[in-house]
Amino acid sequence: MTIYTFSVITSNGFPYYQLKVKDAPNGIKQYLRFFDFSKEDFKAKTNFEIADSFELNAGLVSALFKFARAMSKNINILEFNSTDHEEFHKDKEDYSGDVLVTCQTESYLFHKSVYAKIKLIYDVLLSYKVPLETAIEILPVQEEKIYNILTDFEARARVNHHKAELKKLGNDFMKEMKHYGLHEICITSFDLSPIMILGKKYSLDDIHRVLRNIGNIPEIPPLNWVYRQSTFNGEEIWVYIYKSDIGPSIEGLFEPYLYLLICDFNSYLGELPEILGNKLNKILG
Repeated sequence: MTIYTFSVITSNGFPYYQLKVKDAPNGIKQYLRFFDFSKEDFKAKTNFEIADSFELNAGLVSALFKFARAMSKNINILEFNSTDHEEFHKDKEDYSGDVLVTCQTESYLFHKSVYAKIKLIYDVLLSYKVPLETAIEILPVQEEKIYNILTDFEARARVNHHKAELKKLGNDFMKEMKHYGLHEICITSFDLSPIMILGKKYSLDDIHRVLRNIGNIPEIPPLNWVYRQSTFNGEEIWVYIYKSDIGPSIEGLFEPYLYLLICDFNSYLGELPEILGNKLNKILG
């Protein structure tokens, strides 16, 4: 599991709901992701003087650092997106209230995929509760649905259903391709959350460590792959990431699997990611 907390508030600070999905490991870098589902009211832009802008930033930074220290955490980066950006305004007309969602997650997750999960929760469970200040609480059956969406319940259930076939395929493929430098195979959900390893060299905790050390991953078209450099136990390795075109659909949200091939830094896999991807697709499809 790679999403650790899920919180629903309003922009005025009204705390509506929080779910602790899982305790985060100690000593890792986490992202606190923000998702804005509030209706945008037009306000004329205010031109702050330089001094005013500095004072506002100083107050914000001071408050955030005090908050982080109270939780025994450090803040290293704050990233702001311009409100003039096209994606900021996309779908804004669909939101009728004042809902902000935050999540503490692993740093390596695909942000668009996390957003897709959160938007699904908003559309199915939160949108009709607006305004939150007077809404009834989240019911246990609704909380279970939120938990299942955040933790890829359907994707995991399908993988577990085919566990024996997948393990056999993984073992056979690893034996055949060991001389190519292939160390491990891992199946992940569509946001890059590890679900199952098919070899014996790495554990799921090891996969998390590999992904935390990986660089930026671009958008991957279906049935294509990219490879990125990472490290494990101080050694450089290659991670091939193949995007399938199969996976569960949850309330209309399609969640395709991703397949990781972890290899020696000097390895060259050629068409092996596609060959393995086709074999896994036949089982999981």
